[in-house]
Amino acid sequence: MRIATFLIVAHLLSGALFSQRYLFYLHGRIIEDQGPNAIDSIRGFGAYQYENILNRFREKNFVVISEVRKKNTDVQEYANKMIRQVDSLLQAGVTAGNITIVGASKGAAIAMLTSTLLKNKGINFVFIAGCSDDNFKRLPPIKFCGNILSVYERSDDIAGSCTPIKNLSSQLIPHYKEIELNTGLKHGFLYQPLAEWVEPVIQWANGNYK
Repeated sequence: MRIATFLIVAHLLSGALFSQRYLFYLHGRIIEDQGPNAIDSIRGFGAYQYENILNRFREKNFVVISEVRKKNTDVQEYANKMIRQVDSLLQAGVTAGNITIVGASKGAAIAMLTSTLLKNKGINFVFIAGCSDDNFKRLPPIKFCGNILSVYERSDDIAGSCTPIKNLSSQLIPHYKEIELNTGLKHGFLYQPLAEWVEPVIQWANGNYK
């Protein structure tokens, strides 16, 4: 995670860390397979607008930390890297509520495991199209911890509601909200920086949990 580490260190050295909000964005699997200009031509989801998504968050003055993961990245190994990144911010004095981890699809699986292992109720997490039987079969036991926003699409046949896992973790979740979208774009809704999911993520990352 060299790129993300460099970005964090550079910002910490700038002395502006205390008033900033930090947003980690964890992309879907197709970016691992094809790179940042990935296009799904099989299921018709089209281009994964990775840079456009990052720019939407940058425009809202978040310090955005993201990288293109290597192919076949191990979820648990990457979750441990995420924990080290978050710990570096916390140890430098950043408030937990100013840190948000946003994961989409496989990125959401990493974010969920990070939430489970980190065990910090103050961190904000957003799981986008991540709750699926397939993901949970591949992961160690998941128990959410933190302020959790779940976003899924009604027409998506890959991922759905996170409420069953939330109900197993309620004592570890100060704030929880779930949003069901109805864009008709199936799993491909997360490929675009749609206002339907981007705006709720921005509000959540800013501490607006309503």
